[in-house]
Amino acid sequence: MKTLLRILIVLCAMSLSAQNTYLYCGKLIDTESGEVLKEKTIIVSGNKIISVENGYIKPKNSEDVTIDLKSKTVMPGLIDMHVHIEGETNPKSYLEDYTLNDADVAFNSVNYAKVTLMSGFTTVRDLGGSGVNVALRNAINAGKIVGPRIFTAEKALATTGGHADPTNGAKRSIMGNPGPKEGVVNGVEDAKKAVRQRYKNGADLIKITATGGVLSVAKSGQNPQFTVEEIKAICETAKDYGFHVAAHAHGDEGMQRAILGGVKTIEHGTLMSAATMDLMKKYDVYLVPTITAGKFVSEKAKIPNYYPDIIVPKALDIGPKIQDMFGRAYKAGVGIAFGTDAAVFYHGDNGKEFAYMVEAGMPEMETIQSATITNAMLLKMENEIGQIKANYIADIIAVNDDPTKTISTMENVTFVMKNGIIYKK
Repeated sequence: MKTLLRILIVLCAMSLSAQNTYLYCGKLIDTESGEVLKEKTIIVSGNKIISVENGYIKPKNSEDVTIDLKSKTVMPGLIDMHVHIEGETNPKSYLEDYTLNDADVAFNSVNYAKVTLMSGFTTVRDLGGSGVNVALRNAINAGKIVGPRIFTAEKALATTGGHADPTNGAKRSIMGNPGPKEGVVNGVEDAKKAVRQRYKNGADLIKITATGGVLSVAKSGQNPQFTVEEIKAICETAKDYGFHVAAHAHGDEGMQRAILGGVKTIEHGTLMSAATMDLMKKYDVYLVPTITAGKFVSEKAKIPNYYPDIIVPKALDIGPKIQDMFGRAYKAGVGIAFGTDAAVFYHGDNGKEFAYMVEAGMPEMETIQSATITNAMLLKMENEIGQIKANYIADIIAVNDDPTKTISTMENVTFVMKNGIIYKK
C-alpha cells in the first residue's frame, strides 16, 4: 500500500512539473502593434503560450527545453486564406480528374499538407475540392498526419457550366446533370439545398464561383454566373449554419453581385473597378488577391500544351492584371486578407506572395499582419491564433532575416511550431 502511495505521489509531481519549452528569440514580430521586438523569450506549455518575457529567461525546471532562435526573426504561424490542398498544377491535371480515384487524391494531399506546414503556414482555408479535404482536415486534427489547421469549403458552388461545375470539358455521354448535391446551383431553392449539403458533408464555410474562371474548361473567365437572389439565398442560409462565404470573382459585375448578396471575401478580384472597391469598404468585404497564382498561370500559358487551348487566352489576359489591381485596391483602403491560390502554383511557394504584395505598394509589416491578425479575425479565431501572446495557441515560426527589411526571407521558413509541437527546426 505504501509503495502504491509513493508511486501516486511521484506521478502527481511529474504532472505538476510538465515540460515547458523556452524559445529564445533574437527578434519577435508583434503583429498587434506592428513592431519588431528584440531579445524575447516565449514560454510554451502544452499547446499554449504561457508568457512572453523580456531577455533570455532560464528554465525553472531541469525537464524544460530551450530552443535557440537568437539569430532569427520569430512571428506567429501564417494563415493562407486560399489554397486547394487536394491537388497541384501539372500538364496532366485535367486528365487526372478522370483517372484519379478519391484514394489517389487523398494520398497526394498528404504530401501537399506537409509541404504547406513546413513553409510556415499553420492554418489554411481550403476553397474547394472533391470533398477529400474534409477527411484531410479530420486526419490532421486527429494527429494521424502532418499538416496545417484546415478550414474547408468542401466542394465549391457553381452554376451549370460555370467555374467549378465538375463536368466542364467532359464528353456529353458522361456530363450528366449535376445539382445541389454535387455543388451546382440553378435558382434560390438549389442555393439553399447546396449550402445545407455542404454542412452535411462537413464543410466549415462556403465558396461560390461568382464569375467565370481562368482554369475552368469554359470560354469566359469573367462573366457573372449567379444572380443576386441566388447569392443572397446562399449567404443567408450559410449564416444559419455559422458559415461565412468566399466568392471567386474576376469580372466586376459578378463581384458587385457577390458583395450585395452578402459574401465576406472576394477571391482574386482581377477586374475590380473603383466603384466595386467602394462597395467592399461599405460592406466590410475583404480582398484575397492571389497574385502568385496570376503570375504563374500567365507564364505557364506560354508553354505549349501545359493548359488546354481554351484556357490559354484567359490565362494570358487575366493573370498579369492581378498585382496592379491589388495595388490600387490597397491604396483605396480595401481590407486585404492574405491568400495565394496554392495548387494553381506549387505548394510550398506560398511565401512568394509577400514580396509581390510589397512590390505593389503594401508595407512589409502590413503584409505579415494580413497573414496573421486579419485572417485570424476572419476565421473568428482572433483570440487564439495570429499573435504571440499569453493564452494563444502556440503556432510559431521563424525566418533567417528581418522581413521588414528583407521580405524575401518569408520564402524560407526555418522553424515551425504548430499547436505546441515542433515540426521543423
